Amino acid sequence: MSSDSTKKTIQVALGVCLVCSILVSTAAVSLSSRQAENKQLDKIKNILVAGGIDFTDKNPQQIYEDKIKPVTVELKSGKIINPEEKSSLLQPKNFEIKKVSNIPDLSTGIPASEDIAGIKRKPTHMVIYEVMDSEGNVDKYIFPVHGKGLWSTLYGFISLDNQLKTVEGITFYEHGETPGLGGEVDNPSWKNSWKGKKAFNEDGEYIIDVLKGKVDPSSPKSNHQIDGLSGSTLTTRGVDNLLKYWLGENGYGEFIENVREEGSDEEI
Repeated sequence: MSSDSTKKTIQVALGVCLVCSILVSTAAVSLSSRQAENKQLDKIKNILVAGGIDFTDKNPQQIYEDKIKPVTVELKSGKIINPEEKSSLLQPKNFEIKKVSNIPDLSTGIPASEDIAGIKRKPTHMVIYEVMDSEGNVDKYIFPVHGKGLWSTLYGFISLDNQLKTVEGITFYEHGETPGLGGEVDNPSWKNSWKGKKAFNEDGEYIIDVLKGKVDPSSPKSNHQIDGLSGSTLTTRGVDNLLKYWLGENGYGEFIENVREEGSDEEI
């Protein structure tokens, strides 16, 4: 092959690569807004699923706006805050756990001795979703949770009743666990098995226990035990640990305590 032919071949190849890169870049930019919308819609659907809210044949966005009240909570104090006083990134519509966790002013490092969820850093604030009933009262609370599984960080939601004692639902919307093993966190049957389980006892102590094996229905502890994921011990342990962390004193503990105290005051 002559040098001219080689030169032309290289020029054609470079031209094809240039055109392709322009087309790919243009497509990525033009579709970015749609991808963001789809991501937000998927998040909304998972919030509704965790809250046990049926949106079949309905507009999920509208159902969300009608029934869900998102609030920004300072984890350290457990108090609901006005996000505008802190950062626009703490507004519910803008809040992204991954992004906020990497901003020093909006996150904090977790000592290794406390980091049972394996996340290293956590936001100083989190967005909690209150499910409102027809009279404007809180019917359920939906808490974002995340932590390490076997291969990935699992991101999901768990909802509790308004007494903050019983599980109403759970879902994981993002993870990279092995299909058929740890990926069974997506199994509707397994997720349904959580509903009605006791998350806290009468003394306010966290008691959920995700087992390595199967729950014995005859056991007095079965009301707060969950079947482990078959063949996936580490993912099972990850789910158990991330829930213990986020529903414990280093996660939503102060918020949960505040809600309980407010409820006790109202009863008096």
